[in-house]
Amino acid sequence: MTKYLLKRLFAGVLLVLGASAILFFAGELLPGDFASRMLGSQATPEAVEALRQSRGLDQPALTRYLMWLGGLLQGDLGVSLTNGREIGPLIATRLSNTLTLAGLAALVAVPFAVGLGTLAAMYRNTWFDRLVLMLSMVTVATPEFFFAYLAIAFFAVQLHLLPSISIVTSDMSFADKVPLLILPVLTLVVTTSAHMIRLTRASLISVMDSEYAGTAMLKGLPQWKIVLRHLLPNAMSPIAAVVVLNLADLIVGLIIVEAIFAYPGMGQLMVDSVSKQDVTVVQACGLIFAVTYIVLNMIADLLAILLNPRLRYKS
Repeated sequence: MTKYLLKRLFAGVLLVLGASAILFFAGELLPGDFASRMLGSQATPEAVEALRQSRGLDQPALTRYLMWLGGLLQGDLGVSLTNGREIGPLIATRLSNTLTLAGLAALVAVPFAVGLGTLAAMYRNTWFDRLVLMLSMVTVATPEFFFAYLAIAFFAVQLHLLPSISIVTSDMSFADKVPLLILPVLTLVVTTSAHMIRLTRASLISVMDSEYAGTAMLKGLPQWKIVLRHLLPNAMSPIAAVVVLNLADLIVGLIIVEAIFAYPGMGQLMVDSVSKQDVTVVQACGLIFAVTYIVLNMIADLLAILLNPRLRYKS
């Protein structure tokens, strides 16, 4: 088990290095010149060159990548090309907002999906089961932006129940933020729950046909007790893994949802920085998202092994 953990950790480090290289050199391929765009078409070549030197853009790309990587290892995310401010403090507040949104979405989505998938398995081949499967298939095929605009059109435009934008500030209380967070959280819950619902249902149905499940039924135990005490714990390995994997997908959906609802999180900061060609901020935000995604995938692999004795013995 220790050997497997070390191998996964080493693979994770390589993936993070690969992601950092892709993010950095992809930024180099962006069209236009930052200094020329920032100073305008009337700027002299000397002024453009002076700005490039002050931002370190006159150095070769490989040199700047190695310097950026060295700074990352020391906890330094670099400075913004636009205003010269440290990126770390700039991201701190946005990261807090993003973690709040992601945490609330996960807090709702996980019990909702596992509970609905469990009910679908308990009442399989009924109208309820078919309805859940149909809705989950529709949800899988629906992108985040489409559902977000539907939610805005219905809840904000038609019913006037909720705001269409979610601009929160640090001086707001949590109670003031709740109405602003409902639509983004609802969008994330709906678009990330479908896979969890379907796998929970499939995992439970697979263990329902086992001999010990039949023995428990012959003893006359209530169905809900059989499912909660005997079947769900044995089906937890694939369920836990897919839950964590869907939380990783939720991180990707955050970028789209934050941009649509103007939510001041990491995703919105990343979109704004792309429009300003502030490459260093885009790279820092992208790397944080990439590291989060890689870590969650590693956790999913480890949970699958820890919760399954056969896989644990094999590893």
